[in-house]
Amino acid sequence: MSLNIKKAVFPVAGMGTRFLPATKACPKEMLPVVDKPLIQYAVEEAVAAGITDLIFVTSWTKRPIEDHFDKNFELEYKLEQAGKDELLETVKNILPKGVNCFYVRQPEALGLGHAVLCAKDIVGKEPFAVMLADDMIYCEEVPCLNSMVNLAAESGSSVVAVEQVPMERVNKYGVIDPITVSDRLYKLQGVVEKPPIEQAPSNLSIVGRYVLQPRIFELLENTRQGAGGEIQLTDAIADLLSEQDVFAYEFDGTRYDCGSKLGHMKANVEYALRHPELNGAFRGYLEGLKLEA
Repeated sequence: MSLNIKKAVFPVAGMGTRFLPATKACPKEMLPVVDKPLIQYAVEEAVAAGITDLIFVTSWTKRPIEDHFDKNFELEYKLEQAGKDELLETVKNILPKGVNCFYVRQPEALGLGHAVLCAKDIVGKEPFAVMLADDMIYCEEVPCLNSMVNLAAESGSSVVAVEQVPMERVNKYGVIDPITVSDRLYKLQGVVEKPPIEQAPSNLSIVGRYVLQPRIFELLENTRQGAGGEIQLTDAIADLLSEQDVFAYEFDGTRYDCGSKLGHMKANVEYALRHPELNGAFRGYLEGLKLEA
């Protein structure tokens, strides 16, 4: 069986309290990495993987996300009149033609599983992706979600992204019990959310990329509150394992935890070093700092 994956869910209803006061009036997903907000990087990765329907699970504080992906006729007119053609094209091409945005509210902050469940009626009975904008993943050749969509199409199964973490930090993640299939590909025997270190089945933790079968919605509807008193997506995935295969893909790239201040700063530095306008001057600046130190 093959999968045709055209929909992606972006859970963006969180409060972003670790970035206060910056996130008091600005959604954390709109915090910039160099010159683009976090959410735009996630959307660009989705579009590169063939996604055409973007489903944002929002809260009442997230209106700037809707505005960002909407047209701004006044801004475009002023840029056109000023002859700023390059900036005009940048603004007009935030979303390519043929890509659609949908917005649904998460009425209560009941966890990632609940946020995904809020998208059920829009997704319907199709396989779909879930992307967490907090997790920026840089892959030099093929974007992470693109590889996952290809794996899901080949196997007809759900796929989660994983990375190796130090054993002393496994209690902060969803951790898989893996069977090695091939290089960077595993079949899940089990998954547990934030296990005690001594009970962790491996050091392979799930990060913010998923390709899921629609059966997950029915399982989420019957998932009780788990770790942290929240409805955990990993608990529903654990239930899915009794019915279907689920695979884990260990991506070849770098994840930046932009839900933390340190991770966000690392992303800004390393993306600036890759930026065509900044890389030379910024690298020289950093080297100057090192010499002064």
